Amino acid sequence: MESTGLFSKQGRELPVSEAPSFQRKHLLGLRDMSAAEINVILDTARAFKEVLGRPIKKVPTLRGRTIMNLFFESSTRTRTSFELAAKRLSADLLNVNPASSSLSKGESLKDMALTLNAMRPDILIVRHKESGVPALISRYTDAVVVSAGDGAHEHPTQGLIDLFTAREALGEIEGKSVVIIGDVRYSRVARSDIYGFRKLGARVAVVSPATLLPVELDHLGVETYYRLREVLPQADVVILLRIQRERQDQFNFPNLREYARFFGLGEEGADLLKPEALVMHPGPINRGVEIASKVADATQKPRTLILDQVTHGIAVRMAVLYLLVNKVGWQVEENE
Repeated sequence: MESTGLFSKQGRELPVSEAPSFQRKHLLGLRDMSAAEINVILDTARAFKEVLGRPIKKVPTLRGRTIMNLFFESSTRTRTSFELAAKRLSADLLNVNPASSSLSKGESLKDMALTLNAMRPDILIVRHKESGVPALISRYTDAVVVSAGDGAHEHPTQGLIDLFTAREALGEIEGKSVVIIGDVRYSRVARSDIYGFRKLGARVAVVSPATLLPVELDHLGVETYYRLREVLPQADVVILLRIQRERQDQFNFPNLREYARFFGLGEEGADLLKPEALVMHPGPINRGVEIASKVADATQKPRTLILDQVTHGIAVRMAVLYLLVNKVGWQVEENE
């Protein structure tokens, strides 16, 4: 029988029996995940990061498995990252275009999910403009459902990518100060980042115009600021958010120039950061709005890790797909 273990640094395949258990059925958000579950994903992603550094970046881990991408909302970056992750794991991948599917003929989401389930896929990756759609689909399928972002709810794999990128650079998350700047109200990434970083012991603060703060902010356990100068000097990690224009009927601030002046991270703001501080952005970035070009391209003092996040996205999503199908995890030994 073909093994479903994961390859270690020495090329040895770790049997399933030696790996820590991971029993979650779906990945719909980080809110209900434990720190232990998150760490299993991050540790497994580190192993896959090593795999991606090899000349042949492919393992047979999910050979024979079928993965379907259901992107009701466009996202080249996320969809491509999931596609590469699936192919690196040797899975069979199918992209379903909802615009040309039976939904355009009046079929309900429930019936679409039941129909796809009858085709026996192993994983459905779902992205939708409305909150709760991945959870709805998970009720009518035997397949694993992975949320690739839904409405203003969560974007769990991007949150895991941000956690992984920060941990790889800092060594640990616990006790670090994380500052999230921008459109928190409409950002699903912001919610996943808040849940994830807090679960791993970080202090989280948000900086945003009052009109772009969510009403439930008081229940998220974060500190709130309205001026960058008040919080940037203490930050270990700065995460900038894109303005979610597609989820707003109108701008919740006077104009982009005004936003960039008070909430964009320019060179003056970057000078307030610690020399070792990290700057991150889930992308796509808007240069001159939420981040200045010089800061976006900085490699030291502060270090901008936007492209590292993109690279890590494949390893993290490989880890998620692997874990959800095989219900196991893998951790690099200290002496390896």
